[in-house]
Amino acid sequence: MEFCHEPGRIFALDESGRLLAEVTFPRREGVAEIDHTFVDPSLRGQGVAGQLLQAAADTLRAQGLKARPTCSYAVRWFETHPEYADLLN
Repeated sequence: MEFCHEPGRIFALDESGRLLAEVTFPRREGVAEIDHTFVDPSLRGQGVAGQLLQAAADTLRAQGLKARPTCSYAVRWFETHPEYADLLN
């Protein structure tokens, strides 16, 4: 699955433009708050949410930003990926 990147958002659309998956991380006070993760039910259980979080974490690292996960999935993802602990604010 290919992801599209916009400032503060990584997402995937189907051929008709329908949203399939998304993670949002707007900047607040100089920190990217990972506040929303969505995966269409048709894709659940395929690791798409994890791929989104990894893409977001890699983007934040490349931009020199810290992350504040507030979405429950993002909180759990960071707990199970200690290699990204340096990003946590």
